[in-house]
Amino acid sequence: MAFKSGFITIIGRPNVGKSTLLNLLTGEKIAIISDKPQTTRHTIRTILTSEEYQMVFVDTPGIHKPKNKLGEYMVQEAFGTFDGVDLILFMVDARDTKIGPGDSRIIGELKKAGVPAILLINKIDMVEKTSILSLIAQYSDAYDFEEIIPISALDSSTKDLILNTIQKVLPEGEMYYPEDMLTDQQEKVLAQELIREKLLNLLSDEVPHGIGVEVIRFKERDDKGIIEIDANIYCERESHKGIVIGREGRILKRVGTLARQDMERLFGSKVFLQLWVKVKDDWRNSDFMLNELGYKKE
Repeated sequence: MAFKSGFITIIGRPNVGKSTLLNLLTGEKIAIISDKPQTTRHTIRTILTSEEYQMVFVDTPGIHKPKNKLGEYMVQEAFGTFDGVDLILFMVDARDTKIGPGDSRIIGELKKAGVPAILLINKIDMVEKTSILSLIAQYSDAYDFEEIIPISALDSSTKDLILNTIQKVLPEGEMYYPEDMLTDQQEKVLAQELIREKLLNLLSDEVPHGIGVEVIRFKERDDKGIIEIDANIYCERESHKGIVIGREGRILKRVGTLARQDMERLFGSKVFLQLWVKVKDDWRNSDFMLNELGYKKE
């Protein structure tokens, strides 16, 4: 059988399960997961290599109506991945009864891109099977998908089903990355994202989206096998700073412990992590701050 390879972007509205799916398919925790929408801010490339294929998955920020420059960047970043990919995985929520405006917008972009697309209807474990048939019919009428697959990204059997379908659609080609490479993300970015994931999971709803994380020091101590990481956590209000730190520093300490444990698993090394919390008013509308935190504006 000929070797196949290609770039696959995962697109969808916020909180449809894109990062959960990415981690399931690759078997590694690269994308951060939270029950809050707009969790992913960067496009994250994760590489899955076997004897038969190399799949380069691109996880994207959720498509939403932007409220600030960060939001505009995220949507631009997501649609920008359509250029140069070989396949698009479009995820929707099985609990929807019809195609909403956000998903209609994505279908419009799919038509412009002309790239093969597979529709994944996620969270089927939360609905009656009969309701899924109506969604399948609506999406079949709206766009000519290669396949429409109802799934649960939490079900491990989903993995082989999707990978086999992708393999059929991908073109023949060579490897783009070394076979043992897992992601093209710098370790510094992965560290930032892991810290932000813990903040998203531990904080109340109004705070997390006003938070940015910047790793200001990432030093590998070869003599001791330790990675030293210092990071600033930026929030937009003084009142949020207290929430992030928590009573007697408990929240910040918990964030640091959980993030450090994940980093040690991911990097295969002991990690010494220090966190500071700083206030930057309205940083999500600051070109300078967006640039500093790695959200580059074209």
